Amino acid sequence: MLRLYHLPISPNSRRVWITLLEKGLDFELVEVKLNGEQFKPEFLAINPFHHIPALVDDGFNVVESLAILDYLEAKYPTPTMLPKDAKDLAIVRMVEMVCVNELLPALTPLMSVMFNLPGKNAEAIEQAQIKITTSLNFFENLLDERPYFGSENLTLAEVVAGSIVPWLPKAGISLDDYPKLNAWCERLVVRPAWQTTQATPEMIEGFRKLLMARMG
Repeated sequence: MLRLYHLPISPNSRRVWITLLEKGLDFELVEVKLNGEQFKPEFLAINPFHHIPALVDDGFNVVESLAILDYLEAKYPTPTMLPKDAKDLAIVRMVEMVCVNELLPALTPLMSVMFNLPGKNAEAIEQAQIKITTSLNFFENLLDERPYFGSENLTLAEVVAGSIVPWLPKAGISLDDYPKLNAWCERLVVRPAWQTTQATPEMIEGFRKLLMARMG
């Protein structure tokens, strides 16, 4: 059976969790608390980089969330989550990479806003908001009359962007100026996979305490 080592509140973990659910696969969840559990020898044997998520499939270890998504798509292709058309595939890949390389790193300065932490850096927050606006405009322009990025059906773009974009209002980033993206987001969050993987208030508070402890 597939085994996913994850942290529920992590967007990187959540994108894999959602994909497993959307594909209807049988799997086991193993939570790795980032209070030191990621450095235990048994986990380092799976991922020497001590990051989550990690997927184990019949003794084969897969690390890095995008690699895990590609692995699941290749081994379990039904339902398909990658378009065949070259342009549509490029759209999906662009969304994935912009999320990982641009959008998610820009959220780091906004953690203080999202989790009500002390020491807010106004200049860093403003710069982050500019970067996020660029990403959101890019996504808005990629969406067309179809309900999903480059497809009539849910794709890997949805599970990657859909693990980040719905959180943006908590960071003070409104989606009101992006009508297509806002409608896209509303379609996603009502899906059972998103509902199942939604972070609870207890998870959010627990993560906030972890961040406070690290700020020390």
